[in-house]
Amino acid sequence: MEQRYRELRETVKNACASVARDPNEVNIIAVSKTYPADAIMELYELGHRDFGESRLQELQPKWEQLPKDIRWHFIGKLQSNKVRRATEICSAIHTLETSSQLKELYKSDRRCDVFIEVNIAEEQQKSGILQNSLDTFAQDVIRCEQANLSGLMTIGPVVKDPEQSRPYFEKLRHLGEAIGTKNLSMGMSLDFEVAIQEGATHIRVGTLLFGARE
Repeated sequence: MEQRYRELRETVKNACASVARDPNEVNIIAVSKTYPADAIMELYELGHRDFGESRLQELQPKWEQLPKDIRWHFIGKLQSNKVRRATEICSAIHTLETSSQLKELYKSDRRCDVFIEVNIAEEQQKSGILQNSLDTFAQDVIRCEQANLSGLMTIGPVVKDPEQSRPYFEKLRHLGEAIGTKNLSMGMSLDFEVAIQEGATHIRVGTLLFGARE
């Protein structure tokens, strides 16, 4: 784990250097879904604090068991009836996409950072709002006192060459600039270097850190 973590941080540093960015601008979210608590603790003991989960029923026992200074990022599809609980556990929700989720946010007792998920390639099987709905939805989120609109998030199409992801990441950056948000949650284990070059502030990396999932 230590070697993989060190190599990842070095790769992030080099990707930032290639476009004259400060590596401190890039937040590595260790995607810990399906991995046990002891694997998370191994990375925690190396000083890492940001972890990503996609199911509340899996996150709940980890949250109860693990140190409370961990910053949990919810990165999966979030059912509206679980929004309030997600805000109680998580530092940020990366998958806000519906008005029904937003209605539940209004009921929360805690202000939470949120990312609007954008279906950047307009793939039918993917979650996220379409680009032509972004302006209106972003204004609705801004009006919600319990939501701090942190930025935009996307899961790009599956590609063989990371360079094929670049146009989608570039497009998300332009959308973020247009609505005035500074953070971009984009890029995973196979394409995070390209995402960083296109402005990612949050990358979501699992297998490169924890190894292949069973």
